[in-house]
Amino acid sequence: MVLCVVDDLIFSIKISTAAKALAAPVLFERAPDMILPRIRETQPSLVILDLNSAKLRPLEVIAQMKADPGLRDIRTLGYVSHVQTDVIGAARNAGIDEVLARSAFSERLGQILTGPPSTKPTPPEPAE
Repeated sequence: MVLCVVDDLIFSIKISTAAKALAAPVLFERAPDMILPRIRETQPSLVILDLNSAKLRPLEVIAQMKADPGLRDIRTLGYVSHVQTDVIGAARNAGIDEVLARSAFSERLGQILTGPPSTKPTPPEPAE
């Protein structure tokens, strides 16, 4: 399941439409105070963040996720205008796993939604 922290109507529709076409489970969270509780509750394989959203405070969400041992291994992907190098740098400093330009995000959306279920490391087998 993918959790989308997106409040942009156009991108919400793009994601919803692609998810329905691919039968990919997607959940949206648009209430700033519910983002981290929703991530804890659903343990998604990926959190997609609109890095331009002032309301949803994506950089804070990323930093809080990466500081939390129960959430730090959940993969994060953000999208932003390619010219906003300051936002891209801030997201990387906060610990985001991947940043894409809006156009690249749109082009790869199907692959993103159906990609690997999790990047959490598999614990090693016990030695015999």
